[in-house]
Amino acid sequence: MTKKLWYQFWRPLVFTSGYLLVFSVYYIFKGDAEFIWYVAVTVLFFALILGTIKYTRLSHWSIWGLSLWGLLHMAGGSVLVAGDVLYAYRLLPLVDRGGEFFILKFDQVVHAFGFAVATLVMYEITKRYFTGSRGLLVFIAALGGLGLGAINELVEFAAVVFMPSTGVGGYFNTGLDLVFNAVGAIFMAVMLYWKPRLKFK
Repeated sequence: MTKKLWYQFWRPLVFTSGYLLVFSVYYIFKGDAEFIWYVAVTVLFFALILGTIKYTRLSHWSIWGLSLWGLLHMAGGSVLVAGDVLYAYRLLPLVDRGGEFFILKFDQVVHAFGFAVATLVMYEITKRYFTGSRGLLVFIAALGGLGLGAINELVEFAAVVFMPSTGVGGYFNTGLDLVFNAVGAIFMAVMLYWKPRLKFK
């Protein structure tokens, strides 16, 4: 990262590094292999973002959004509410069919927020090279956000396969994760299409 880019992004970089360090220590002492794995993935992800930012030229909106998403994810697996992790916390009983089929949980809000941010990132990267219509651009960005959502589920699946116990959940959890990934991606796509004057740059 050049000095100019460091000057532009040092605040989210320091903020992100700080909470990753704190949560890393916490998960190591707790012996939580699942979230140690997630910390490692997050570190690699942010290294990729920072290593390519002079080419992608992501906005502060995207960088701060990604940083906040990471914080929510780390907190979701460690902060205890009512005797369970924050990810399992039930915010509103919009739909309750028993077991994992419950809407609305903190986990689902984080998924929607995270993949809204992912769609914004894909939009900012794609629009520098895209010459088609705005509608097609935001559609492609939304598909990119959904693709990243699928990769996220693969990361969670890897945790289930290679670790003795996780808090990932089963089929309904995965399905609802994908639904809320789509909710976030579609919301951001609509915002980008109907609000072209939003200053994301």
